[in-house]
Amino acid sequence: MTTIVDYGAGNLRSVQNTLDKLNVQYEVTNNPQVVRSATKVILPGVGHFGQMMHAIDDLALREPLLEKIRFGVPFLGICVGLQCLFEKSEESPGSIGLGVFQGSVKRFTGEGRIPHMGWNSLSPARCCRLLQGLPDNAFAYFAHSYYAPVNEATAATCTYMHSFSAVIESRNVHAVQFHPEKSGPVGLQVMENFLSL
Repeated sequence: MTTIVDYGAGNLRSVQNTLDKLNVQYEVTNNPQVVRSATKVILPGVGHFGQMMHAIDDLALREPLLEKIRFGVPFLGICVGLQCLFEKSEESPGSIGLGVFQGSVKRFTGEGRIPHMGWNSLSPARCCRLLQGLPDNAFAYFAHSYYAPVNEATAATCTYMHSFSAVIESRNVHAVQFHPEKSGPVGLQVMENFLSL
């Protein structure tokens, strides 16, 4: 069963609407045991890195999420759900991310408006299962003030003052900084690609 993790602040309704359009069966839960039985995991993220990690720990969800990643279950992080895969974030010094990837999430600096809000293009860095069927430089909808560094897992970048990881793909771990549930046909294709894994 595809499981959407509800830690109390995710953009759940929009994600659910997208899965409904794709006629996918799913469950929404904050129960660690239900997460442990998931065949696919979606971790939406809206809001603050520290609040997210605090809620994940309060609900005892950290270890079940890491177990699913270690066991090879398809995992999709969205927005802050991508950022939490790193060790830490400038948004919340002292908060500990899931640490799947090394490095720190940074705040945008420069002359552009913060947050980065609206449509921007994706630049594929390599072959990526999430972006199959999409043209190069497809546009997606972003809403964030912090960004994840480009690393070996980066499958596509976006540039807004800085180049950052817009899509991450490493074995069974997939994540997008943009909001597929708000990105029209591009977002639907990304979600359909994930669900077909």
